[in-house]
Amino acid sequence: MNLDSHLLDVIVCPACRQSLAVDEAAEELVCVGCGLAYPVRDDIPVLLVDEARKPQ
Repeated sequence: MNLDSHLLDVIVCPACRQSLAVDEAAEELVCVGCGLAYPVRDDIPVLLVDEARKPQ
């Protein structure tokens, strides 16, 4: 996964507005607030709540 660090500084979770952490192994961005995990496809974050994986 190749995401620009500047991009990670400005994007937030669309559900709760908290910051996102990179999970390289799962190729996801995980919200530090609510725990939703957003997929990254072709190095593009898919920040749609309907596409997010819910925390277990």
